[in-house]
Amino acid sequence: MSDKPRPDKKSNQPPCYEIRLQGHLDDQWTDWFGGLNITLEEDGTTLLTGPVIDQAALHGLLKKVRDLGLPLVSVSPVEPGPADQSDLKS
Repeated sequence: MSDKPRPDKKSNQPPCYEIRLQGHLDDQWTDWFGGLNITLEEDGTTLLTGPVIDQAALHGLLKKVRDLGLPLVSVSPVEPGPADQSDLKS
């Protein structure tokens, strides 16, 4: 019996995150945020969603949020959806 974790089929794919900001951004910021999907919520928040290659890239995104001056509401890992998986390169 092995103590090694079993390989996961998704382990070679970057994790997906939801980053919620207070305030609304428009689609012109998509490129600046590395192609993350931008969703404007009715509660006045913006949801950035998509794959993030590693922790360094996540910290880089959070620095961009800081530089915009928008309050950060939350950062959550999420399961990739169909749109997020199509953005991944093999």
